[in-house]
Amino acid sequence: MKWSGRSQRGINDRRWSARVVVRYALLQVPALALLIVLLIVVQRWVDLPAWFSWGLVALWVAKDAILFPFTWRAYDWDRSGDENSMVDARGITQERLAPSGYIRVRGELWKAEVMGDGPPINTGEAVRVRGIRGLTLLVQSDNDEAGGLKNSNKTYGDA
Repeated sequence: MKWSGRSQRGINDRRWSARVVVRYALLQVPALALLIVLLIVVQRWVDLPAWFSWGLVALWVAKDAILFPFTWRAYDWDRSGDENSMVDARGITQERLAPSGYIRVRGELWKAEVMGDGPPINTGEAVRVRGIRGLTLLVQSDNDEAGGLKNSNKTYGDA
C-alpha cells in the first residue's frame, strides 16, 4: 500500500483476520442495541414510519462497515509486539535528552530516556529506540547515520 508516495512497510501490509472482524462486530452491538431501544422509545411518543427506523438502523450498520478499514488495528490485540513495535525505530531529539526529554518518531512526539548511563544527546541528533518502559522510549544515540538522517523527513516520517 502507498501513503504519501512511500511504502508503509509493516504497518499496512497485514490485513485483518476473521477474529478481528468478529471482535469489531461484537463491540458494535451495544451501540446498535441502544439505537434500536431509543427508536422504540421514541416510537411510543412520535409516530415514526417504519421505513425511517429501518433506514436509520441500516445507516448505522453502514457507518460501522465504512469505518472498519480505518479502525481495525485497534481491535487486533494479538499483535502487540510485532511490526508496529517502536523498538529499533529511529527518531530525532526535539530537546536535549539529559537523561530524558522528547523525540519525534514516525511523526509523533514521544517521551524518551537515554539508556543506562549514556551521555546526554543534544537536540536534533538521531537516536534509535532500544526499549520501552510504559509510555517512555529508551534510546541510544544513532551516530552511524545521524548526518544523513537528521534532515531527512522520509526516514523518520515527520509530517
